[in-house]
Amino acid sequence: MITFVYAQDKKGAIGYRNKLPWHLPNDLQFFKKTTMGHTLLMGRKTFESMGKRLLPGRKTVVLTEQLDYGTEIEGLTVIHTVAEALTLAEQQELMVIGGSGVFTALLPYADKIIRTFIDAEFTADTHMPPINEAEWQLEATEQGTTDERNQYPHHFEWWTKNKGVD
Repeated sequence: MITFVYAQDKKGAIGYRNKLPWHLPNDLQFFKKTTMGHTLLMGRKTFESMGKRLLPGRKTVVLTEQLDYGTEIEGLTVIHTVAEALTLAEQQELMVIGGSGVFTALLPYADKIIRTFIDAEFTADTHMPPINEAEWQLEATEQGTTDERNQYPHHFEWWTKNKGVD
């Protein structure tokens, strides 16, 4: 099973200069709660933007074309093809967390989307395409709390791919 986990703004922005364009502690807490105990799949640039560190309580898999990448990082799994990612997804749920190249390559195979939608607009250089509602069904939403630390209105969404859509 392949589950996408990401946050985006009103225009689909997900990143700027290999970082999140916003500061939203609620989303970081939601991400941690959602991904804890799971296997995270990400591209090399996303992994490097996290300081090449493994997130506690989660297995980290990096998809990269660099054949010798990450050999010095104990506990890191490195794969080099979409086919390898699909094989892993047959054995366990993969939570894909970015970047845009990995999302694009795996979108046809995704089963679920867990998205934080931020009702604001940010400067960005990386975007997600709109969710095609002919292919995806919104199953649930949960309103996020706006306060002094979480200044942007936001909510969390759970989507599943419609049966028969590949």
